[in-house]
Amino acid sequence: MTNESAHLKRIRLNLARSPEFPAGSSHHGYEFVAPLDADGHIDAEAWRTERDKCWVRRFWAGEADQLGRLVHKPGGSEHARWVFDYDPEREEDDEPGFRFASHAFSPGEYVSIRDEDGEMHTFQVAAVESA
Repeated sequence: MTNESAHLKRIRLNLARSPEFPAGSSHHGYEFVAPLDADGHIDAEAWRTERDKCWVRRFWAGEADQLGRLVHKPGGSEHARWVFDYDPEREEDDEPGFRFASHAFSPGEYVSIRDEDGEMHTFQVAAVESA
C-alpha cells in the first residue's frame, strides 16, 4: 500500500436540516472516496495519483443511485474546484462542492453541494472511515 492509499477515506454526507427535512435525512446524501491529509482536507496532490479510486455515489430516496467520480477542475473562487462528475462527456451533470478545498471532512462538520439543477444543499459529515 502506498502512502497515498493509506489516507484514502470513505466519507458519508447526510442531508442536513432544511425546511423540507427539519431533522435532516440519512436517506439523502453522498458517499465518496477521497485522499485526506492529517487535518481532514482533500489532498489534491494525492488525488492526482489516486484519482481512479476516488468515486462517488449519490443516494436520494425515491431515485436510483448515481455513480461517478470525484474530479478536480480548474476555476472557481479557489482557482480550482472539486466536483462530483457522473458523465465525463457532459458538464451539466456536475455537482460542485462549495469550497471543498478549505473544508475539513470530520464527523459533525457541514459542507454544501450544488446539485445539477443549481440548487444548493447542506450536508453533515456523518462518517469518515478508511477506504
